[in-house]
Amino acid sequence: MKIDTLGVQAFVAIADGGSFRQAADMLHVTQTAITQRLRKLETYLGVALVERTTRRTTLTEIGRRFLPQARRLLNELSDALTEIRETGLSRRGDVSIACVPTVGVQYLPRILRAFSERRPHDRVKILDHASESVLQAVLRREAEFGIGIAGDQHPELVSVPLAVDPYVLICRDDHPLAKRRRVRWEALRSYPLIFAGEMSGNRGLLDGALKTRGVTLYSFYEVQRSSTALGLVAEGLGAAVVPKLAMQKNAYPMVRTIELVEPSVSRTLVLVTRKTAQLSPAARALYDMLAEQAPPAR
Repeated sequence: MKIDTLGVQAFVAIADGGSFRQAADMLHVTQTAITQRLRKLETYLGVALVERTTRRTTLTEIGRRFLPQARRLLNELSDALTEIRETGLSRRGDVSIACVPTVGVQYLPRILRAFSERRPHDRVKILDHASESVLQAVLRREAEFGIGIAGDQHPELVSVPLAVDPYVLICRDDHPLAKRRRVRWEALRSYPLIFAGEMSGNRGLLDGALKTRGVTLYSFYEVQRSSTALGLVAEGLGAAVVPKLAMQKNAYPMVRTIELVEPSVSRTLVLVTRKTAQLSPAARALYDMLAEQAPPAR
């Protein structure tokens, strides 16, 4: 159905001004234009909304009943247009991003605090997923962009390196390895180990890196999220291998972080977007802030 916005606007102006002349002045058009707009609206509706005589202009009974609805229609339209215009002018907006969970522990919150200071009216929706699901969220347009783990590249996506995140060993302060500054991977064979499960994006990367060095580890507990591993470690159930970014400062005072060596294994976090994506102003601002943290290209 085609909505005659100009006709509704003319009708409300006539009701407010009490005459066609006043309505024309309010809308900055001629009286002829007001008359034509009203006549077009009445023809479309099939009813008379205004009674016009040589002495006065009044609303018909149907016109009086329609007036509140007409005002509401124009107000809602005005509000919608204002919201869109403010979004276009970058005054406010909504951003949906996807990221692997560890990014949301300390890395992303630090960026978002600076982002909220620059753009206090923007709202951010965060979808924390495994790395593969991050890619799918971007492909399905559930998120405007994502932060995932570098790996196989989908042909419809483009990625930009963001940060290198080493894997570390975490253990409670009463663990036999707690006093060490660094530990060789081979040394982990002797202790109950909490390791990334098959569904975790970290598992394939770790398995591949250790296999090339002939290192085989056996886990007592497998988890999909590093936050779960932290909880198990805090209860003294073993030591865990997690990305360093998974450690939130002062969240677990009894947990120690130890460097893992021979080999040193890390993952690369990447910003992911669709090749044809046109980011909203708010999303572009956040994307650029994240990209500023990326190491310089070599």
